[in-house]
Amino acid sequence: MKKNKIRVVIIGAAGRMGQESVRAITAAEDLELVGGIGHKELDSIGADLGEIAGIKPLGIKLSDNLKDCIQRTKADVALDFTIPSAIFNNANICLDCGVRPIIGATGLSNEDLKELEKKANYLSSSILVAPNFTIGAVLMIEAAKKFAKYFDGVEIIELHHDKKVDAPSGTAIKTAKEISKILEKKSKDLNPSAKARGDLVENIRIHSVRLPGILANQEVIFGGQGQSLSIKHDTLDRSAFMPGVLLAIRKIIDKKGLIYGLENLLD
Repeated sequence: MKKNKIRVVIIGAAGRMGQESVRAITAAEDLELVGGIGHKELDSIGADLGEIAGIKPLGIKLSDNLKDCIQRTKADVALDFTIPSAIFNNANICLDCGVRPIIGATGLSNEDLKELEKKANYLSSSILVAPNFTIGAVLMIEAAKKFAKYFDGVEIIELHHDKKVDAPSGTAIKTAKEISKILEKKSKDLNPSAKARGDLVENIRIHSVRLPGILANQEVIFGGQGQSLSIKHDTLDRSAFMPGVLLAIRKIIDKKGLIYGLENLLD
């Protein structure tokens, strides 16, 4: 018996990550792109998603009404690559309409996460919040967790393109939070007020760079007696995010509750 395709709506379909996702999902045999959402002020509202993404027409028009789109298309999953101010409301709409949201944007508070987790559990649904969809970045965090207990301190340097509005990045924040659970001797901050020392997350310093010509890079630097150890991950093209995006769409269908981080879906 042929298995039904997973029906996907992309929120933020006209953006860079949205367009990359359109191309990846339409190329996957087990997935079906059924809708795309954009901000109501976009000139491309009503345009074909395929043409927006630079591929053949798909017969799917960019909409500005999320609730109407997911009800009309009977979507299973909604992939959200929008902005921090929109993702919480989008996630609530999706859950209320029986759609499982996958969030690839930062900006949710701990209270937001708790509320979304409670709703997902109540509705026997699921929600994934993924600070990073690149498999390499996820493995970098997992490796950093293993190394942390052997060193006295750690700092993080993250570099992103100049259009990224948040700093530190969600990936850097998650890295710091995961390391802080393991690190026995946390970095001693000699001058907490020094401007050049970066942001402080779980007593771990994060240094953010925003420049044109960069996509996404992160380095985790450990220091110990007479030695240091660095782990670095470079994202060279947005196509690097797509294996993780497709993995998330396929795996979230059988999950319940809140999943925070793509590593929880890896084998």
